[in-house]
Amino acid sequence: MLEELRDIMARLRDPETGCPWDVEQDFRTIAPYTIEEAYEVADAIERDDMAALRDELGDLQLQVVFHARMAEEAGAFDLKDVLDSISAKMIRRHPHVFGDGASPGWEEIKAAERAGASEDGSALAGVASALPALLRAEKLQKRAARTGFDWPDPDGARDKVAEEIDEVRTAATDADRFEEMGDLLFAVVNWSRKLGIDPEAALRAANLKFEKRFRAMEDIAGEAFKGLSLEDKEALWVRVKRS
Repeated sequence: MLEELRDIMARLRDPETGCPWDVEQDFRTIAPYTIEEAYEVADAIERDDMAALRDELGDLQLQVVFHARMAEEAGAFDLKDVLDSISAKMIRRHPHVFGDGASPGWEEIKAAERAGASEDGSALAGVASALPALLRAEKLQKRAARTGFDWPDPDGARDKVAEEIDEVRTAATDADRFEEMGDLLFAVVNWSRKLGIDPEAALRAANLKFEKRFRAMEDIAGEAFKGLSLEDKEALWVRVKRS
């Protein structure tokens, strides 16, 4: 089955008989589609839509095959190398399942792999810069926390949020406000982490809640919604919240 998809991609990338759009792509042009497909998988899961999840997982698999094909054309690696690599990694990271049962933890194994793969000795090495900013902030904080650089309890993180709010409020220039707002968002992620709350999941839930309530306001008011005063819109918002 995977071989069939690999062969389809090889035909699409054929310089003579393939699809012109597929042929002209490279790793950088395809990367945004890869990220988008991963989010569409997450969206299907969030909606508990199994039919959509099936389709989106197929689209995501296509991205893997696409990148592997381009790498094969460049003489770097092929799809078999990708599958062999992840298989070896999963076995290596689960010695308690595939080995003798005596092993370091998952994070210790990953840290050892990172140390062997890079000259960067920082505890923050390997946190991908292309991650969504909210997720990357959480990962950076978790890495720093493993070194002991962390608030001992949520109160310290909460106080830092309050401090950053004041700094946004008193910032004198647009550049200062930009910087301080970034610090505030980073602090909110930290507080969320200390409370044991996944900030990405919490914000996603807040987005969905806002969307649901806003659409309900539009449904109630109909075509007149845009022309309503702010006070009338606020009244509608309160009505929707209570329903």
